[in-house]
Amino acid sequence: MKDLINKIKSSIDLTSEAEEFIYSISEEKKFSKGEVLIREGQAVKKTFFVTNGCLRSFCVDKNGKEHTLLFAIKNWWISDYIAVHTDELATLTVECLTESSVIEFNAKELDGIHARFPEFESYQRHNLERHVVSLHKRILNQLQLSAPERYDLFLQQYPDIEQHTRNFHIASYLGITQQSLSRIRVEKVKK
Repeated sequence: MKDLINKIKSSIDLTSEAEEFIYSISEEKKFSKGEVLIREGQAVKKTFFVTNGCLRSFCVDKNGKEHTLLFAIKNWWISDYIAVHTDELATLTVECLTESSVIEFNAKELDGIHARFPEFESYQRHNLERHVVSLHKRILNQLQLSAPERYDLFLQQYPDIEQHTRNFHIASYLGITQQSLSRIRVEKVKK
């Protein structure tokens, strides 16, 4: 929890009352590899800040194929934000790829924190802006970059993630088949 508090304090002045409120709406939890935090079709009331480990969010298409939307590693946030903000059922599943530690928040209380503590508005806006930029870059990369270029960029963004994920997770994130991923890796070794 101290890591999150320090991260917030590096961006804004945090009063002791605001810090106490953060503690009151959160809970530190540990999950085993393979545990599911959010399941497609469920109501979503929580959002998670990752303090250790690796999680992923994914959806399953009508043919049963998984599509990885996001990997969340230390200091990243993860949830099904569409479900949280529209009160719809989850369209994503969030699972632990490794043993993981998170800080679990009631999403509505966290979302409303800036009403009680206005200093949080800039912090939340900054996080939202970073998230939107990240999504836009991901969309543009999918449209403009070749599969090998997307893989290189993936390795830059997540340098140690391959030891925690299975090949089909990475392939589904990149929008390619596992066979294509294998060919790309073979080509990289040849170079």
